[in-house]
Amino acid sequence: MNPTISRPPALDWSIETCTIGRAMAVLGEKWTVLVLREIFNGVRRFADMREHTGIPRQVLTNRLSSLVEHGLLRREPYQEPGARIRHEYRLTAKGLDLYPVLTAVKEWGDRYLADPEGPPLEMAHRDCGAEIHTELHCADGHHVADYRQVVPRVGPGARRR
Repeated sequence: MNPTISRPPALDWSIETCTIGRAMAVLGEKWTVLVLREIFNGVRRFADMREHTGIPRQVLTNRLSSLVEHGLLRREPYQEPGARIRHEYRLTAKGLDLYPVLTAVKEWGDRYLADPEGPPLEMAHRDCGAEIHTELHCADGHHVADYRQVVPRVGPGARRR
């Protein structure tokens, strides 16, 4: 006797408007996320990013251009004495909204990929000094600790296949 295999309801809906897919089209490449890490950590100048990460020049140029084009970064001119005008990169509000995403990725890496001595970076609340972390809450304010309690449901932008 074969058990009845139910079809996941998600298969009834198109993925054309999927915002996860759209976000990954912007962020889904290793160097892009590492450029954002650098900027979140205060490394804003091209030469400093190259030195700190080893990102190839053209790759860094392309990633920064893409992040500016997508509105996550803005270019700010600066000039060292006797040198030409250059640009540093600053987060826009859209880019700053990625902070919880990078924090969640960092926490996952800390949990599963850190060296035995522990993670290389800790993040603390500026006001009190306590370590920060990401967590899920529903719109009514309930803390969601068991992720199996999260249920996907069709949103207003969903389209039937």
